[in-house]
Amino acid sequence: MRVSDEKKQKDKRKAFALLGMISQFGITMMVPIFLCFFAGRALDKHFGTAWWTIVLFFVGALAGFRNIYVLAKKYFKNDEGQVDSPQRSGGAMDRDNALGSGASDTHSDIP
Repeated sequence: MRVSDEKKQKDKRKAFALLGMISQFGITMMVPIFLCFFAGRALDKHFGTAWWTIVLFFVGALAGFRNIYVLAKKYFKNDEGQVDSPQRSGGAMDRDNALGSGASDTHSDIP
């Protein structure tokens, strides 16, 4: 395989990874909005009101934005070459190791 073919394959993989990320952002944003919207409609129907749908729609939008923020933060953290472990990400031990200090006992109370 030539070098240009390898580069094309790498570019294709990168394009599919970006497409997957964009799709994940969209799904992550829309699911809480739809769930809260339909929950609001059900509450309005049950109680005979007309304001639960609006309130829960905005709650769902806020939850979706928060999910996007957390997801984007995770992607950007991985792009910078930092590895986040499933058990612990951003804790005191990771912070101290990244800084190169041996003072992990000063932050031992932080989970």
